[in-house]
Amino acid sequence: MKGIIDIHAHAFPDEVAKKAIPLLEEEGGIKAKLDGTLSSLLSSMDKYGIEKSVICSIATKPEQFNSILKWSKSIMSERIIPFPSFHPDDTLVLERIKIIKEEGFKGIKLHPYYQDFDVDEEKMMRIYEKIVECDLILTLHTGFDFAFPRIRKADPEKISKIKNKFPEMKLITTHLGGWEDWDEVEKHIMGKEIYMEISFSLQFLPVEKAKKIILSHPENYILFGTDTPWTDQGETLKLLKNLNLPPEREKLILRENALSLLFPRTRS
Repeated sequence: MKGIIDIHAHAFPDEVAKKAIPLLEEEGGIKAKLDGTLSSLLSSMDKYGIEKSVICSIATKPEQFNSILKWSKSIMSERIIPFPSFHPDDTLVLERIKIIKEEGFKGIKLHPYYQDFDVDEEKMMRIYEKIVECDLILTLHTGFDFAFPRIRKADPEKISKIKNKFPEMKLITTHLGGWEDWDEVEKHIMGKEIYMEISFSLQFLPVEKAKKIILSHPENYILFGTDTPWTDQGETLKLLKNLNLPPEREKLILRENALSLLFPRTRS
């Protein structure tokens, strides 16, 4: 099966999903499109022709590392690619990164709001250095977050500084470079070799502005992501197609760019 690759999805163990989804809905003032379980994600993938989804976990406490790692190992498959997480304040943080690499994972997810850090603060530098050393992908929430006050923890200017310091880092910025901070994306990220995925962004942007950002960015650095269960995978796909991008550019976004990043020796 050769289909779409969703680089940014979420799911939880079934029992955790029953508690986590209602809590997150209340905190964020948003209704989930799925119930947060792996089975509902796979059903959505089947419905919309999505071959693979990257499940991004977020460790909101240092002690969650082991449980997230264990679950991530249990769900890894041809179709499900887990990105585990650690908390930046974990005293064993560098060892955690090494373990993630040794266990065969391709990347890590960090979220500056849920984990309470600024992306450019000093404590993060050794973390980025270790991620680069281990040749792991880093998916980093960027821009604001609708569930939190608008404090600049992950704005495009900070992201640009990080990439300049660690140019070899395989960094994926979520929400088209920075949620609801797209003027700054144009100033600081657009046109640079920094991955941007499109989740939870196209529905907030005028079509022409979204097209400008996408078409002005290096063609190999735009990825399809949905942030499901917070959006519907099919709706995100529809929003992308409504941009009427050149067919070759759309093909890169929907599959080829993610394939090259996740499986650099693979040819579709």
